[in-house]
Amino acid sequence: MKNFIVLIFMIILISCSKQEVIIENIQFSFGENNAAPNLVSKDGNLTLSWISSKEDQEAVLYYSQFINENWKAPVRITSGSDWFVNWADFPANAVNGDLILTSYLKKSASGTYTYDVVLNLETLSGEKIKENFLLNTDGVQAEHGFVSMIPTNEKGFFITWLDGRNTIEDTKDGHHKAMTIRFAEISDTGEILNESELDAATCDCCQTSIAMTNDGPIVVYRNRSEDEIRDIYITKYRNGIWEHPIPVYNDGWKINGCPVNGPKVVVNKTTTAVAWFTAADDNPKVNLSFSISDKDEFDLPIQLNDLDAIGRVDVAFINSKEVLVSYMEFDDNDTYLKVKKVSVEGEVSKAFIISKIDSGRDTGVPQLEVMDNIVYLVWTNLIDGKNQLKSVKFNSEDI
Repeated sequence: MKNFIVLIFMIILISCSKQEVIIENIQFSFGENNAAPNLVSKDGNLTLSWISSKEDQEAVLYYSQFINENWKAPVRITSGSDWFVNWADFPANAVNGDLILTSYLKKSASGTYTYDVVLNLETLSGEKIKENFLLNTDGVQAEHGFVSMIPTNEKGFFITWLDGRNTIEDTKDGHHKAMTIRFAEISDTGEILNESELDAATCDCCQTSIAMTNDGPIVVYRNRSEDEIRDIYITKYRNGIWEHPIPVYNDGWKINGCPVNGPKVVVNKTTTAVAWFTAADDNPKVNLSFSISDKDEFDLPIQLNDLDAIGRVDVAFINSKEVLVSYMEFDDNDTYLKVKKVSVEGEVSKAFIISKIDSGRDTGVPQLEVMDNIVYLVWTNLIDGKNQLKSVKFNSEDI
């Protein structure tokens, strides 16, 4: 790829407690607009996907791997001039052995939110297994997106997404039906298997999240009730079936529109952690809750934000007893990207400011991963009028 530059320099991370932590700041620069990052870890390596684009021109989906302490040269997956490129509904990626599965959104009609989920399956060495194939095969010109994917324990992938195939059908009172959330498996040859509907009514445009437990995959998302309560729900695959979705916690957030602010779930052996944003009772919060030893219920949520919360959360296990949560919040002067360390016993560290950050859409959803006690965060930053990817890393033991 032309103009591929990685700038590395050292900065000081200042915590709310004034402790100084040395971190490495890795600035990506590609010469064009680069945004919509998605960062995942697998087998000791990081994989980052993103979209590079020019206004009103072709968009390109790339990925890069962080191996042996270096970001490798970006790999071009595919491109198009008819994509739906959006800060909140960003491409997903997952790696399983030598296979990488990626997604992007392609317009299916002229409507603003009429687009499909398109997948690409290839090897990390560059062999194309199956190119540009549709995940949603309903043929309905509606919204399909907010994809999450993980590798299976074998050779394929689990994938979940929000699906608008029912939204064009008017109900008796003239309103559209709700978005649904669906699940499928993708084989190592690109075959779509075992597709099913997990919930017939979800929030329209909040990110989804999927993780693997000892029993199988679990999916976390923002639900939507008939009374417009939009709390975080979880459904589990157990004994060969998807169980009925249940709330992680009944916040009781009634909102007549989508907050575009999804949850994140992670699993470490038998412990599950879910982080999410809510503004129930006009009180914006970033919450975290644990479920221990595969029990079905979650502990009471722990509020993490100290200032007015924006959300856009991510969470990763540091070890079997602690997670790190990233989130955005603001005061009268600035907006901040922060992290806090939380133990399963409910102990919460002081907040550490990763960076001042723009509160707008161009920032996207900051991405967090932890490997071998090293914390990695990636988000979108405006530099000289162009969106670029910004990444930092630091040792979790220093906070």
